[in-house]
Amino acid sequence: MSLHPEKRGVVPEETARVAKACFPKGNRYIRLRDVLGTLFDDNEFADLFPRRGQPAEAPWRLALICLVQYMEDLTDRQAANAVRSRLDIKYLRLVGTDRSRLRFQRAL
Repeated sequence: MSLHPEKRGVVPEETARVAKACFPKGNRYIRLRDVLGTLFDDNEFADLFPRRGQPAEAPWRLALICLVQYMEDLTDRQAANAVRSRLDIKYLRLVGTDRSRLRFQRAL
């Protein structure tokens, strides 16, 4: 796996709209994204990846998944299911609501 740094933007418009409607008072992951913004940057992980190879999932997203997994005491499988199904975690990871497939393997 190789690292191809991503230029991070904002939460996709549809994800933000639906998340704000579902959580009008917010929740901890929405507040985490809104207040702190970016916690991790791809460049922090660059030395851990070879220069060539298949692109890896963005390490800043994986770090956020590990943070969620720790905060909620989830197993690897539970964390993978949460990433696929929970809107607040999609918001945290800057992922659109239309993204149904996940390049994230069960074995973290």
